[in-house]
Amino acid sequence: MKKILCAAGLGIALAFSAGAQAADKIALVNVAEVFQQLPAREAVAKQLENEFKGRATELQRMESELQTKIQKLQRDGSTMKASEREKLEKEVMAKRDDFAQKAQSFENDNRRRQMEERGKILNRIQDAVKVVAGKEGYDLVLDANTVVYSTSGKDITAEVLKQVK
Repeated sequence: MKKILCAAGLGIALAFSAGAQAADKIALVNVAEVFQQLPAREAVAKQLENEFKGRATELQRMESELQTKIQKLQRDGSTMKASEREKLEKEVMAKRDDFAQKAQSFENDNRRRQMEERGKILNRIQDAVKVVAGKEGYDLVLDANTVVYSTSGKDITAEVLKQVK
């Protein structure tokens, strides 16, 4: 994401510099639109869902067991022997800690994999932009979402989308 923002900032800076002003052909591409319309994005989402399905189910089971133990402690805690209540409290705390650790690990792994796959897709889009720009002879291609105003510049989003597919 930082690379995209840096590239967008650099693109804007170049657009206002004298060298970019002399560019013969400038094109715009809506990277977000290309990303959203890619069929590969949905396939990757399903792949990631399947990849993490087992761990998600395990976390749901752990959460359910933890909730059951907490309810038992709340319901029966006042009538239990002190030793039984302490034992149940320790068990609840241990399960809560274990659940929190596994949930955090799950979130981190899931986020990391999503970023990896998003990066692969964005690289494919960037390669497609280079191919289209090379074929049509554009000197500068800017992301349409970062451009505030443009009187000239052809929108090549559709061509990029065809190239990526």
